[in-house]
Amino acid sequence: MTRRFQQPLSGATLAIFLSATFFPSVAIAQNQGAVETTPVPPAPAMPVMLNPSAPALPQTLVESGYTLGAGDVVRVDIFQTPEITVEPRYTVLVDGSLNLPWVGTVSVQGLTLPQAAAAISARYREFIRNPQVTVSLLGPRPLKVGIIGEVNRPGSYIISVISGEASAASLNQQRGTGEQGNQWPTVSRALQTAGGITQRANVRRIEVRRDLPDGSEETINVDLWKFLQEGDLSQDVLLRDGDTISIVAATEIDPVEATQVAVSNFSPELIKVNVVGEVVSPGAVAIRPNSTLNQAIFAAGGLRNERARKRRVELIRLNPNGTVTRREINLDFSKGLNDAENPPVYNNDVIIVERNTLARVSDGLSAVLAPVTAFFGVFSILGIR
Repeated sequence: MTRRFQQPLSGATLAIFLSATFFPSVAIAQNQGAVETTPVPPAPAMPVMLNPSAPALPQTLVESGYTLGAGDVVRVDIFQTPEITVEPRYTVLVDGSLNLPWVGTVSVQGLTLPQAAAAISARYREFIRNPQVTVSLLGPRPLKVGIIGEVNRPGSYIISVISGEASAASLNQQRGTGEQGNQWPTVSRALQTAGGITQRANVRRIEVRRDLPDGSEETINVDLWKFLQEGDLSQDVLLRDGDTISIVAATEIDPVEATQVAVSNFSPELIKVNVVGEVVSPGAVAIRPNSTLNQAIFAAGGLRNERARKRRVELIRLNPNGTVTRREINLDFSKGLNDAENPPVYNNDVIIVERNTLARVSDGLSAVLAPVTAFFGVFSILGIR
């Protein structure tokens, strides 16, 4: 039995009827609201190849707000939507953006990992209900830092990063130790890159100046002496791109402190001192930092006993301000490290060991008698007596 409609259908009712008849999937979507995911069939996600032995970035890297920039390599994961993560990794472009499927360009310049995840989530919210986005740092960009003050080679440096993966969703990673540990650039590593600190450096007062995203500047005080004495790793601050490290000169140098600093990994391995005059092997000698004047003389083979002036030597030093200091030091090999009689020597110092009185007289007579000796030498050659 066929039932006839007694009243004409309205336009809205007719549209719903036609949609249900010819486009059932559309009608269902209108009745149920927005879907959790898109109807596009999932594409196979490419596997992400990570080095399992690579050290993880330290927890403090994420907590301290590492900001993304051009050259960073990241991974973007969206929970339960494998069809979107079609690439294993993305590189932040020179304009500070990521080019992602469906949404296109998303700017992440200057954003932390959680902030970048929030920005990407906001863009995908147009297509997915409550997208859960995770941004992981796979390959941090090299850091450019400035190092000024009491280092052997002040200037601007590019320091590479050797790391594993840091994720905005996981903050349980620890700082690595040993050769396979974390290689994120720190203050001590930057000082090594700059040739190490000078012997005048005040390791208790090192400043790290950092530009913040809001345009202000943050100054971080670093005490590497505390790092050496107590093993306080928080003093070996993790660096960020654009940091400037400033090392001031010490007003007074503690010999005991200087000796311990000299064997640290942020001091140069060797310094060059020129030893000239009456020593066995005059010239430049390479010695450990904070070596004493006596040690420098021994490195040059020691004194020539028959000719050297054994009581006093001269120490010449070029100061950072361009002036030259000349000191006469009473030589005493029985003395330990002290500024008066056995001071520490600095890089490019010059030590002059003068002749003794007998050597000066002998050299003077040789100079006077040299013409006479040459004259009689001619007669000897000619056979004239």
